Amino acid sequence: MLLDTPICDFGWKAPDFRLQDPYGESFAMRDHLGDKGLLILFICNHCPYVQRIAQRLSEDSRTLMAEGINVLAIMSNDYHLVEADSPENMKQFSKSHDFPFPYLVDEDQSVGKQYGAVCTPDFFGFNHRGELQYRGRLDDARMGDASERIPELLNAMRQIAETGRGPETQTASMGCSIKWA
Repeated sequence: MLLDTPICDFGWKAPDFRLQDPYGESFAMRDHLGDKGLLILFICNHCPYVQRIAQRLSEDSRTLMAEGINVLAIMSNDYHLVEADSPENMKQFSKSHDFPFPYLVDEDQSVGKQYGAVCTPDFFGFNHRGELQYRGRLDDARMGDASERIPELLNAMRQIAETGRGPETQTASMGCSIKWA
C-alpha cells in the first residue's frame, strides 16, 4: 500500500531507544544525537521505493556524516511476515548499497510506533536538542531519473545543523506501508 508521510510536527521530541543491528551490536538514540543533529531513517529491504533510492541515500548519508550529522536507519517491518526484511537480508542489503550508517532491527516494532513511522522510506530529521525539524522526502527525483535532482533531505539536514531549524516547506516522503504484526 502506497502512503505519504504526515506533515512535520516541528519541535516534537524524539523518544530515546536502544536497538541492535543484525550483528547484535547495540545502539542508543541519545548516543547519536550530536551537536549537528540526527537523521533517523525508517527503511526496509523489500520496498521498491527504498530500493530505488538506496544508492542516493547511502551517498547523501555519507556526506552528512562527514559533516558531523549522525544517521541511524531502522527496519520496523514484521520480518516474520516479510522474509526479505529479515536481519540476515538486512546485512546483505546494507552491504550491497554500502550503507555508512547502522541499520537497526526494531524487532517488536515499538520504535516505529513511538515515532509514528508510516512508510518506507520515512525520514525524521532532528536538531541537536532532539526536536523534529524535517519529515520530508529524500529528493525530487522520486522513482525517476535522479541525475538533476534537488537533494531536499541533504539540504534540510545541513540547514538544521547550521540553524537548529528545518525548512518551513517540506514535501512528504512516499513509500510502502510499514508491515505491522
